[in-house]
Amino acid sequence: MNNNIAIKVQNLTKIYHLYNKPQDRLKEALNPFKKSYHHDFYAMKDVSFEIKRGETVGILGRNGAGKSTLLKMITGVLTPTSGSIEVNGKIASLLELGAGFNPEMTGLENIYLNGTLMGFTKEEMDRKVDAIITFADIGEFIYQPAKMYSSGMYARLAFAVSISVEPDILIVDEALSVGDIKFQIKCVNKFKELQERGITILFVSHDIFTVRSFCSKAVWLHNGTVKEVGDVAEVSANYNEFMYGETEQNTASKTTTTEILPVHKETVKTFDAINRWGEHEGIIEYVEIFNNTMQQQDIFGLNEEIFIKMIVNTSNIQNSNLSLAISVKDKNGIDLIVSTTRDRALNINTNADRIEAIFNFPNYLATGEYILVAAVEDRSMGTPQYYDYIEGACYFKSEITQPLFGMFHQPIKQHITYKGE
Repeated sequence: MNNNIAIKVQNLTKIYHLYNKPQDRLKEALNPFKKSYHHDFYAMKDVSFEIKRGETVGILGRNGAGKSTLLKMITGVLTPTSGSIEVNGKIASLLELGAGFNPEMTGLENIYLNGTLMGFTKEEMDRKVDAIITFADIGEFIYQPAKMYSSGMYARLAFAVSISVEPDILIVDEALSVGDIKFQIKCVNKFKELQERGITILFVSHDIFTVRSFCSKAVWLHNGTVKEVGDVAEVSANYNEFMYGETEQNTASKTTTTEILPVHKETVKTFDAINRWGEHEGIIEYVEIFNNTMQQQDIFGLNEEIFIKMIVNTSNIQNSNLSLAISVKDKNGIDLIVSTTRDRALNINTNADRIEAIFNFPNYLATGEYILVAAVEDRSMGTPQYYDYIEGACYFKSEITQPLFGMFHQPIKQHITYKGE
């Protein structure tokens, strides 16, 4: 195989024998005339494609398309009925939560067990174990039996162990979707690090936006066959069209306002932040997300108004160029919405000890999970200098029931003129 190719799949087929009744399996095995009592089910049929070293490839397809079957055959968990798979390099995989974990053993013991199964010595795992524990971030549960773990804890620990082996190829199924958004961001950041190191990544995801922003190539499976392989933008667009049909247009319209209000009450919040830094870190005391009745909420539908409240302690800051800012990021860290008080030419009076700011906007975001960033900026030099920056001040979801395309569902006015009738 060409040394530039990481994975080569040729004419891959996987057939399962299905029986109408359990006893038919025994009748077939004992029949002296080899009479067949089964019918064939093609989980994979004549699949062929190549993945180059260093590529990040997304596997698309509806449930039952053969995605997990394909990954299991590549990793050697399943044996193909026919065809061939060539793999160039060491594979680490995360296909099922807790696969290879002993539920009676602690998380720490399972780390060493999995390391042994992967061919590492105890001394080698001793050097890796601290990094694995830090990445998994499951606290004291690392010393508890795995049978006590939630699915999210399994995902954290299994992923941490998988990436610790320094693979040439990393294969990940949809199991990571059970982790919370903070952990998913952590995984995405690790994926980016692996990409920079030239690691080949193959993963299944139902999140089209993640696939588009993260992958250079996509493989679309349908009913066990390859429907399309190629550029991620083109393949994912065709897949979306196939899955959802015609785009539905939304013509609703709302306005967005931002205002500085007097503080109603002082509240200091402990943030579950991904990252926090700044020259005066800690001056942001409170950030929360509310609905239009000012009730705390973290799931919003299409066009539902989102209110963000921020309280900032400015008792030790005198700056006429102070600006308060928010941004909404996706799981890949891409800024989707950014708003600052400087945008609206709102002057911040720092003579007060505290300031409460309200940002609000209608939800046009596609279905998914999002990260809220809150920041206090010094804009005296044009380019923002940050007093306090919290990535992960809050987290929320957008849930859109109707199938819509795009990262945003911004209302667009449409005018149609008929001529020549």
